[in-house]
Amino acid sequence: MNTRFWFQKWKAREIGFHQPEANSLLTSHFGALSLPAGSRVLVPLCGKTPDMRWLLSQNYQVAGVELVETAIEEFFEESRLEPAVSGPSVSEPSVSDEQEGSPPAMRRYHADGIDLFAGDLFALSPERLGPVDAAYDRAALVALPEEVRARYAAHLKALVGQQPQLLITFRYDQSQMEGPPFSIGPDELERLYGDTYDLTRQASVQVPGGLKGQCPAREEAWLLRPK
Repeated sequence: MNTRFWFQKWKAREIGFHQPEANSLLTSHFGALSLPAGSRVLVPLCGKTPDMRWLLSQNYQVAGVELVETAIEEFFEESRLEPAVSGPSVSEPSVSDEQEGSPPAMRRYHADGIDLFAGDLFALSPERLGPVDAAYDRAALVALPEEVRARYAAHLKALVGQQPQLLITFRYDQSQMEGPPFSIGPDELERLYGDTYDLTRQASVQVPGGLKGQCPAREEAWLLRPK
């Protein structure tokens, strides 16, 4: 799975991972982070999720990063927000771009209370992102294959410092279905985050009808508090 995979998914409108309403585990458990109003929340691999509108409605500021610029454009259009845009446009990388390791572009969309960065998450630096008070990860860790997750977790920790996180994962028999989303259990979470965070499972709920209608699964909410 490379970056072109996600561009192709959006181009083909194969975006079943996009939910039309704010995630119920977010709305039920985000309060456990005990953030004051005005806190800035990072949403990695944000797509055009309505979770960001919910966070804004709760008087939080939002910072998101998404590889596919189309998703960000659709978020602002559907939210009826007019962003200020700066930086080069982000296009689908060619095979030669990926082979040569061409430097990725990064474009910033800004409106009142929200900054969305179009580009490769791994190209986003803490300096460019700016300070954040927490992270909310619903669709990032579970979207990545196992060999990328350690790099992702390390980069996310670099972006947020030791701020708390609300993390949403799935658990199911990985042999019954190929990801993404991938199944991630507590042992792997401990390996990825246990050096920095104390992990608490806040909730575990059955996915109605199974994951993608293919296999039984549970959706779980984890609270990550700095040690």
